[in-house]
Amino acid sequence: MAQFDVYLNPSKTTKKYLPYLLDIQSPLLSDLSSRIVIPLGFKSAFKNEAMDRLTPEVSYEGAQFLILTPQLSSVPLSILKEPIGTLSHFRNEIIGSLDFAISGI
Repeated sequence: MAQFDVYLNPSKTTKKYLPYLLDIQSPLLSDLSSRIVIPLGFKSAFKNEAMDRLTPEVSYEGAQFLILTPQLSSVPLSILKEPIGTLSHFRNEIIGSLDFAISGI
């Protein structure tokens, strides 16, 4: 598992609007049985409105998504199957959204 890998959301209730989970956990914590993730939501499901620093917009698999940082959560490692991609090229935006959520800067 690598930081910023993308996984399919296994939840039958939320995957329609939040199809992916973004693993943001540091590789230094790889021995834990859980992972810290942020869901990716279709931008259109949020009326195409984003809070630039808190919910940055990213393109993935030909669609526009918001990184829903306020919905950050921990999930059991067992629900994350094989990664299907990475958003490591959006590292600055992801870290920036976490900084903004925690410190307001």
